[in-house]
Amino acid sequence: MPIELTYPDGSTHSYEDGTTGFDVASSIGSRLAKAALAVKVDGHLFDLHRPLSGGGELEVVTDSSEDGRHILRHSSAHVLAQAVLGLFTDATFAIGPAITDGFYYDFSLSRPFTPEDLEAIEKRMAEIIAQDQPFERVEMTQEEALVVFADHPFKTEIIEAVDPSEMDAESLANGLGEVSAYKNHEFVDLCRGPHVPSTGRLKAVKLLRSAGAYWRGDENKAQLQRIYGTAWESKKELDAYIERLEEAEKRDHRRLGPELDLFSFPRELGTGLVVWHAEGGMVRKLMEDHSRRLHEAYGFDHVFSPHLAKEDLWETSGHLDYYADGMYPAMEMDGHQNYRVKPMSCPFHVLIYRSNNRSYRELPIRLAELAAVYRNERSGVVHGLLRARGFTQDDSHTFCRRDQIAEELAMHLDFVLTWLRDFGFEDFEADLSTRPDKFVGEVDLWGEAESTLEAALVAAEIPYEVAEGEGAFYGPKIDVHVRDAIGRRWQMSTIQVDFALPEKFDIDYVTAGDGRERPVMIHSAKAGSIERFFGVLVEHYAGAFPMWLAPVQATVVPVADRHDEYAQELATELRAAGLRVATDLADATVGEKIRKALLHKRPAVLVVGDDDVENRTVGLRLRGEDTDERGVTVADVRGRLTEAARLPR
Repeated sequence: MPIELTYPDGSTHSYEDGTTGFDVASSIGSRLAKAALAVKVDGHLFDLHRPLSGGGELEVVTDSSEDGRHILRHSSAHVLAQAVLGLFTDATFAIGPAITDGFYYDFSLSRPFTPEDLEAIEKRMAEIIAQDQPFERVEMTQEEALVVFADHPFKTEIIEAVDPSEMDAESLANGLGEVSAYKNHEFVDLCRGPHVPSTGRLKAVKLLRSAGAYWRGDENKAQLQRIYGTAWESKKELDAYIERLEEAEKRDHRRLGPELDLFSFPRELGTGLVVWHAEGGMVRKLMEDHSRRLHEAYGFDHVFSPHLAKEDLWETSGHLDYYADGMYPAMEMDGHQNYRVKPMSCPFHVLIYRSNNRSYRELPIRLAELAAVYRNERSGVVHGLLRARGFTQDDSHTFCRRDQIAEELAMHLDFVLTWLRDFGFEDFEADLSTRPDKFVGEVDLWGEAESTLEAALVAAEIPYEVAEGEGAFYGPKIDVHVRDAIGRRWQMSTIQVDFALPEKFDIDYVTAGDGRERPVMIHSAKAGSIERFFGVLVEHYAGAFPMWLAPVQATVVPVADRHDEYAQELATELRAAGLRVATDLADATVGEKIRKALLHKRPAVLVVGDDDVENRTVGLRLRGEDTDERGVTVADVRGRLTEAARLPR
């Protein structure tokens, strides 16, 4: 039976049953067929030479698209596994997915990989690529697959578990087999595909590093060796990516934090726990002060809650059912009563709401807290400030009527964008996660909330993707992402509608008709966590914070000891104007003092010598300026610096 394909221009074309993506691309044009890696029909990817199973909207996938790059990286992971198993006779392989900007593969072998090993593996991969080996899709039963992969226990575990990520549902439906795999020459790997037509289509592949990993991410399971790599459509794109990696390494907050004396992770504290030094503490205070100001401006009331609570609270909220692995173990107190440190603040704010009878006239009630929370993160996923075990959330919870949802969600998005813009971010993207198969609440209420969230994104002109069915069981949400100074994408803020907690805690309000109704709850974290947001800021600005956020806004440098008194007087006057000023009276040359101030990313350096003492002037060097200014009056410096240090609002 013919299949009908709709091209991107909207035209419809008929093809014979058994037509492949390559056939379709060739019918459009030889250049497109040469560039094609795969095709997508109604959102489903197919190998270029695989017969299409039906009609729908067609997209030819080329190597410069996101789907194309994903396929390049997926196929590169496959070649990596082929090279490793060919070079290391005692190795076995686990899984190897494509990831953002690259790929990895996990292996088990008798020793860690060395840098020399990676060089040999990359050389062997280049040989496999040069041989232009075709990728061949094969279908097999579960029993056949167990025989093929009998020497590889991680693969047999996947097969025995009938892992959906390694299954081919379409083939199952057609009775072709239970397990899909791909082979090139004698190498075969479990995979649902698609892959590039042949290894020769991999033009720019590079291995990056090796690291330890746990099977299935579980530290109680086998420890593996993970090799990371990257793949791009051209050497030019690969080189550009390597440059971005090098720049990212320079900006790594884990390096800059100690260098700039902002924070540290003492081993005595344990994994994932940070102490803030004086200058880092100042930046954090400025961030938290700004958070409080904005929350007040948007009508929130500040509340506070304890660091732990009886386990019963977390049973009522459902956290023990859905989040127990992320919580710290119970502490037995008060005669066999278990307590837990809090992973989030939602239940506390619900209890504050429930502490009084509420009228419809009071709503919305908006509660905000800078709350210390604790997550039992596995040591293998802890990553500096970006993923810690103890951190502070700028947590807010709004309780509103159903007719207030639209206005409240629009306000929350405006708040989020205001917060992000104030810290220098302008490039936004969002994900809108909608109702999953299992959910609580009314379908029409879900639809209303989703439509409102989407309308708010459209009104704010924020590009977004709809993640169908990926909302939490208790409500839809928006995740807002930003692009930093070197183009990396960071998930920052969340706005989450919640229909479940009001039900679980049996909270309500008195309606205009003297009845009782449940409020709708809106969770929001504008920074996400203060620690993570700070870490992103460090990397975004490479430690050179904007003037208003800099822990020290100006350093006064006397040329010689006889200028110390004037330097201190100048610093006192500038502090009185509200500036954060340091004076460097160290026994060092003026050049060394200036270099130290620049290395610490000071926005302004004020140098004072004999003429300045006599004329009440300074030498001014501003960060980013190519030249110094001499003989600037104190009044002029004070005015310019206070203007530059003005708060965002």
